[in-house]
Amino acid sequence: MGLRRTRQGAQDRQLTAGIPHGPGPSDLAVELRGVRRQYGRGSSAVHALRGIDLALPRSSYTAVMGPSGSGKSTFLQCAAGLDRPTEGSVRLGGTEITGMSENRLTELRRTRLGFVFQAFNLLPSLTVEQNVVLPMRLAGQRTGSARSRREAAEMLGRVGLGDKGDRRPSQLSGGQQQRVAVARALVTRPDVVFADEPTGALDTTTAAEILALLRHAVDSLGATVVMVTHDPAAAAYADRVLFLADGAIADSLPRAGVAQIAARMTALTAKTAPAHAGAAA
Repeated sequence: MGLRRTRQGAQDRQLTAGIPHGPGPSDLAVELRGVRRQYGRGSSAVHALRGIDLALPRSSYTAVMGPSGSGKSTFLQCAAGLDRPTEGSVRLGGTEITGMSENRLTELRRTRLGFVFQAFNLLPSLTVEQNVVLPMRLAGQRTGSARSRREAAEMLGRVGLGDKGDRRPSQLSGGQQQRVAVARALVTRPDVVFADEPTGALDTTTAAEILALLRHAVDSLGATVVMVTHDPAAAAYADRVLFLADGAIADSLPRAGVAQIAARMTALTAKTAPAHAGAAA
């Protein structure tokens, strides 16, 4: 068991060696060291993450892919402080979050993280502008001030909804609602934006628009985006694609085209399928 863990750690370090590392923690947006997540105990234990070592620089766009059950969602939840690893360390923007109390984690998520999910998660009773400034409001800031309204208007303008601030979510298309979600995620200028299948409920054209917005946020606003996706076309917008399999980093690609990403994903799925079939049997 110890030898297998040593080999796996060496493989993970080799796969992540190509990811740029800054000279210090302040240059890293996301840092995971030896992160493991186990559910249950004994023979029924599920090892969702098996020792993730990863460092992502600020102003980078990373896509995370993998077969079903590979640990993608658990990775995102642990990296974003939504779940606690069984072992290991997680740092966001240079801040160690692993041992934080739930109250401090909640405060950190409200002030320094942004989230974009497949479901838009907009509050139907609020206007578009009120939805955008909601993270500021939850963080205790005055959202009725001229400054907060100006920041909301600026962010809505960046996502192409500058004239929709007084609308309700029900008055918008699905693509427009996801644009509002992106604006909400970016309005606090967070250390990291975590996106979980952000285009899963959108048609191809609208999905491309949302992905272009996230790419623009990285290139023009200096945002850091970590996106879980099953879609090679979505992953092609990222600076780097990480592939998970059985809770570990199995492969990595620098910015690549759709065909190359799809081929790598197909090969990885075929490689892991026999093991999953044997486990099912």
